[in-house]
Amino acid sequence: MSIAFVREREGGEAFEDLPDRPISPHPNFVTPEGFAQIEAEVKRLQAEASAVDHDRKADSARIARDLHYWTARLGTAQLVERVEGDTVHFGSTVTILREEASRQTFRIVGEDEADPAKGSISYVAPLARALTGKSIGDVVEVNGHEAEITDIR
Repeated sequence: MSIAFVREREGGEAFEDLPDRPISPHPNFVTPEGFAQIEAEVKRLQAEASAVDHDRKADSARIARDLHYWTARLGTAQLVERVEGDTVHFGSTVTILREEASRQTFRIVGEDEADPAKGSISYVAPLARALTGKSIGDVVEVNGHEAEITDIR
């Protein structure tokens, strides 16, 4: 018999065993803003868990999985305060000039708070790794393309 005709178990048991969200093997460095975001997410999920209808097993499983992830990330968070200086480091806002004369500005942040569309990249991203420790005027190469650092804040 084809599996297409096999009836699923009653009550949504298929959702009870959602796989865990993968946790990065890298240190969980966070900016003060990133730490606050993680705390807010844990509180939001705790509130959602207490308010969810436990007959809605898919929702309960998703909330439990996400709460487990964010609680683990909160427990391993290593707050890194911004350091002023002439070199690129975690928390820096960096402007680069690419080969094709386009400028890009972004902030180097923790993995969970990275959002390239909003101008932040993870400190483990290849570009962030290449820039870390460099100064204004230095040129780095990433994925076969060069970029010059024009500003560090």
